[in-house]
Amino acid sequence: MTADESIYRQELRLRVCGLLVKDDHILLAQIHSPVIDDLIWTPPGGGLQYGETMVEGVKREFLQETNLQITVHDLLHINELVQQPFHAVEFYFEVEKRGGELKLGTDPELGWNQQLMHDLQWVPLDDLDEIVFAPENLLPKLLQWNQRSSFHPFKSP
Repeated sequence: MTADESIYRQELRLRVCGLLVKDDHILLAQIHSPVIDDLIWTPPGGGLQYGETMVEGVKREFLQETNLQITVHDLLHINELVQQPFHAVEFYFEVEKRGGELKLGTDPELGWNQQLMHDLQWVPLDDLDEIVFAPENLLPKLLQWNQRSSFHPFKSP
């Protein structure tokens, strides 16, 4: 799906995402990004629905995309993406697995032939700079994961 075909273009989108780290590996989803029209690796997450809290949204998105039930912890990172025709504000929370078996899910708002999700993988934190990862400004925090209690969710550019 190209930027011109994306249902996410020309609207402000609030996204909630989960950072599930275990044994120095992070769970990432490989998706076809309509922003760059290529495959990227990113933490599982998606659009917040009207009337839904961010915690509820992270739980729902994680379940849809990974088949895992999670507990949501602290907000660790905020990213704003402004790259025409896309504009998204993304909130990244530390999450912990509560149950379920890992299985690639779907984007329910997209048709079968429009799915963006391609794969799920546990990626070593030390290998993150060797893959196409988004958002790039989250990388420094992930590479210092053991110091996450000192993270500030947002630093002005």
